[in-house]
Amino acid sequence: MRLSDFLDKGASIDPKAPCLTTDGATLSYEQVQSLSAEIAAGLAARRVKPGDKVAIISGNDPTAFTCVFGISRIGAVWCPINPRNEASENRELLELSDCRVVIFASAYAELVDRIRADLPMVGTWVCLDGEQKGVLGWEEFLGAGGNRQASGAPVGDLAMVVGTGGTTGRPKGVMLSNRNLETMTALTLMSYPFAKRPVYLAMAPLTHAAGVLCFPILSLGGEIVIMRGADVAAFLAKVEEHGVTHSFLPPTIVYMILAEEGLDSTDLSSLECLWYGAAPMSPVRLEEAIERIGPIMAQLFGQTEAPMMISTMAPQDHFLPDGSLAKGRLSSAGRPSPLCTVEVMSADGEILPRGERGEIVVRGSLVMEGYYKNPEATDEATRFGWHHTGDIGYLDEDNYLFVVDRAKDMIITGGFNVYSTEVEQALLSQPDVQDCAVIGLPDEHWGEMVTAVVQLRRGGEVTMEDLRDHVKARVGSIKTPKRIDAWSDLPRSKVGKVLKVDIRNELVDGGTAGLSP
Repeated sequence: MRLSDFLDKGASIDPKAPCLTTDGATLSYEQVQSLSAEIAAGLAARRVKPGDKVAIISGNDPTAFTCVFGISRIGAVWCPINPRNEASENRELLELSDCRVVIFASAYAELVDRIRADLPMVGTWVCLDGEQKGVLGWEEFLGAGGNRQASGAPVGDLAMVVGTGGTTGRPKGVMLSNRNLETMTALTLMSYPFAKRPVYLAMAPLTHAAGVLCFPILSLGGEIVIMRGADVAAFLAKVEEHGVTHSFLPPTIVYMILAEEGLDSTDLSSLECLWYGAAPMSPVRLEEAIERIGPIMAQLFGQTEAPMMISTMAPQDHFLPDGSLAKGRLSSAGRPSPLCTVEVMSADGEILPRGERGEIVVRGSLVMEGYYKNPEATDEATRFGWHHTGDIGYLDEDNYLFVVDRAKDMIITGGFNVYSTEVEQALLSQPDVQDCAVIGLPDEHWGEMVTAVVQLRRGGEVTMEDLRDHVKARVGSIKTPKRIDAWSDLPRSKVGKVLKVDIRNELVDGGTAGLSP
C-alpha cells in the first residue's frame, strides 16, 4: 500500500463520504482524490519523477495534507518539514534530503525567504495560498498539469524522509518505506477499537504523529476533522460537535484538558479511543483522565525510526479482568505490538532478562530503512542486528514495557544514576503541579545537580519546599531536586513536548524568564 492507496481505499467504500473537514467546510473522498490527482499532474509538469523529494511546509491544512497523496501518486517522496524549526535546521533538512520541490503556506513566506537563496537544488517553490514574488502560485501550479493523469511507482519503496531535529547535532533524515507505514497502519487497526466508521480529530501537527495516524482512518472511510492550531477549549467543543471517535494528544496537552474548566460539562461520549504518547504520562494524571474523560485512553510508544507502534496499550488494557483499574501498568508503555520483536539490551549487546534495565531495541517491518545518506549513523543505530531506540527501560514478567528515560536525559549525580522521568512522575503526583521537566545542571560537588522546573495549575499554592518533601517521600533524597523553579509556562515543541534543551539553556545562562517566587 502506498500512501495514496489509503485515500483510494476510503473512496472505494463511499466516494461521497466526508473525508477532510476544516473550519466548517468538508471535502468528500472523491474531491480529495480529484485534487490529489491535479497535484500529481502539477508535479509531473515540473518534471518531478519517482524517487524525487517534495517538501511541505505548512500548519494543519487540508490542501497541504492532500499534497501528500499527490506526491505519493507519482512515486515521489514526502518530506514533512516542521515550520517551527529554526530556519537553519529546515535549510539543512531540505539540503540533506535533496528536495526538488517545496510547497509552502504563505504564513511561512518569511522562513522561505530566509533559506531560498541557500538551496539552489530546489528548482520549484509553490505557495499554497497566496502570491509571493519569485514563486509559483497555487492555481498556476495546478494549471500547468492540464488534464494529464500522472502516476509512477516509488523507487525502492521509499515513502517519506523525516527529519529527526538538530538538538544533538546535524539533523538526520529517517527513511520510511511504504512497508513501514503499512505495518504501522495494520498495527493500529489490530490493536485499538474501531466500532464504527471513525471520526478523527487532528489537533496535533499533521507533520508528526497526528498525520500518520490518518492513514488507518482513511482506510476505513473515516472523516478527519483538522484543527489549525492547539486550543483545548476548541478541541472539546469539536469532539462534541462532530461526534469524534478518535484523536491523538501528547501528555502535556492531556494535562491542559484536565485543567480546562469546560471539561466536565462537555459530552465526550462519542470517543472510542484517545491516543496518548510521544512522552511518558503521569500515572496519577492518567487515572484522572480515565475518570473524567472516559475509559477510552489508549497508549502508543514508538519513534520516528519505528513509527508509533513499538508497543501498544488499548483502552481495555488499562483495566483488570474484574473491571478495576490496573494501576500497576499505568506507568508502562503497554506490550510489544504483534509485528515487532522488542528486547532490552546491555551496552555490549547482551539481551537482558526480565526486570533488568537497559536500552530498548526492536526488530521488524516497522523499523526504518536507515538514515538518508548517513551510513555511519545507520550502522550505529543497528548494532548487533537490532534497532536501538536510545530509550532506557525494562520488560516485566507480564511482558509490559516500562520506559524509564531517554539515555541522553539520564542524570549522574554523586555517582548515582537518576532517571529524570522517575522524578517527573513524582512531581506530577502532586495535585498542584500541571507539568514539569527535570534536567541535570553542571555542579562542582555533585557532577550534575538534579534540577526541576514546574508549571503549577491555576490556583496552585504548593511551595517549592513542600514539593521537595513530596518528591523525597516517593523517590528518596538522592533523586530529589536540589533546585526547583516555578515557571508560568514551559517551552514546548509544536507537538507539545517540553523542550528540555531550551530549559537547560535558560538555566545555564542564568535567565529567570517565567520564574515565580
